[in-house]
Amino acid sequence: MKLDDIKKLHQKKYRQSFGQFLVEGEHLVLELEKAAKQVPHWRNAQLYVTGAYEHWPSLWPKHVISDRQMAQLSDTRTPQGILALVPLPPAARGENASREKALYLHEVQDPGNLGTILRTLAWFGGFRCLLSPGSVDPFNPKVVRASMGAIFHVPLETEVALDTLGQRYARIACLDIGGDSITKPEFQAQDCYLFGNEARGVPKQALTELGARAFTIPGAAAIESLNLASAVNMAVYELNRT
Repeated sequence: MKLDDIKKLHQKKYRQSFGQFLVEGEHLVLELEKAAKQVPHWRNAQLYVTGAYEHWPSLWPKHVISDRQMAQLSDTRTPQGILALVPLPPAARGENASREKALYLHEVQDPGNLGTILRTLAWFGGFRCLLSPGSVDPFNPKVVRASMGAIFHVPLETEVALDTLGQRYARIACLDIGGDSITKPEFQAQDCYLFGNEARGVPKQALTELGARAFTIPGAAAIESLNLASAVNMAVYELNRT
C-alpha cells in the first residue's frame, strides 16, 4: 500500500474503502502480536518502522521508512517510530457465544469513552460489544489508542440497530436513576446491557418497546448522572463481583 494511501486511513471513509486501519506505538503493536497468536485474522498485518525499530522481531512483513515519513503517517505529535497496517476484522452479526453477555452502546460519541469501555470488557472478559449506527468508529486512531490494545480482544459488532436487540436477547437491562439496584441478583440474570449516548441517553420509547428492565447504580444522587465509561465500569465490575 502506498504511503499516501496509508495517511488517508485517519479518515473513516478511507478505512472503510481500503479495509485497513492503523495501530501505532510499541505497546499496541505488542498487543496486536499477542492477539495474532490466538486469532488468525490479526496475522495479516504489515509493520512500518523507522531505523530505531529496524531490528524489531516481527510476525509480519516489515518496511523501514524515514522519520519524516513516519511523522506524516502518525496521528501523534511525537511518533514512537512503529506502526502496523491492519485489515479490518470481518463483520460479525448475531454471534452469541454461550455464557457471553452483550453490552450495547447507543450512539456513543467520545473516542476516549469507547476505548476505556473496551479496556474494561477485555479485563473482565465474557462480553460482546455492540455499537449502534451513529456511534464513533471503533477503529478511529483515538479509540484504538484509548483501548490500549483491548480492541483486539473484545468481540465487536458495529451498525447494530437498537430495534433488533429484542430478536437476539430475551432479557435486556438499562440504567435509570429510578431503577432497581445493580446489586440485586436480577441484574446478573440479564443477557444484554444497554447504555445510551453521553448527552441524550436512550430514547424512552425504544426502551419501552424492548421491555428493558431499569437498574441504577446506588449513590448519593447529588448529581444527575455518571460519565458513560464510569457507569459501564461499575456495572461490569458488579457483574463479575460474585
